[in-house]
Amino acid sequence: MTAKTEATIDDLYRVPENGKAELVNGELVLMSPTGGVPGRAAGEIYISLHDYEKRVGGGYAFPDNVGFIVNLANRRSFSPNAAFYKGELRGGLFLEGAPVFAVEVRSTEDYGPKAETRMAQKRADYFAACTLVVWDVDLLREKLVRVYRAGDSENPTVYGVGELAEAEPGLPGWTMAVDEILN
Repeated sequence: MTAKTEATIDDLYRVPENGKAELVNGELVLMSPTGGVPGRAAGEIYISLHDYEKRVGGGYAFPDNVGFIVNLANRRSFSPNAAFYKGELRGGLFLEGAPVFAVEVRSTEDYGPKAETRMAQKRADYFAACTLVVWDVDLLREKLVRVYRAGDSENPTVYGVGELAEAEPGLPGWTMAVDEILN
């Protein structure tokens, strides 16, 4: 019996067709393209983060499909739907370290018990890698934003239609209307 070779960061750079993947438990986990509604929501969040970057500074806003390299026992990378990062840019290389704020917008396959378990583990990984705030954006079913924080990762603050969601303490002073995300 031959031992399975673990995937590496170099393998992540060579994902076919510029696809999206994360390196989890020694394997490349390919991620399918998202649908229009979740994709637009991630784009709206990125635009708001970009405006915050220009206004406040102190970091960089990133859209979907950007790689963040981490060094956890079970995970070597993240690729959130949107993020804010306070580290150094490295040219064409993936970013070193986790973002301070990560956004995960649910797609059609992100519902059900297995999906909830997978998403909870990913949030735990973000916090283990020093992310301060993770958004779980559910616009296909419940139409809300759950804001998880590193200090209390089991009790999210929930924002719905007509409310302003925030990302304290990761992004002081930044807010976004949930209605903007849902349109």
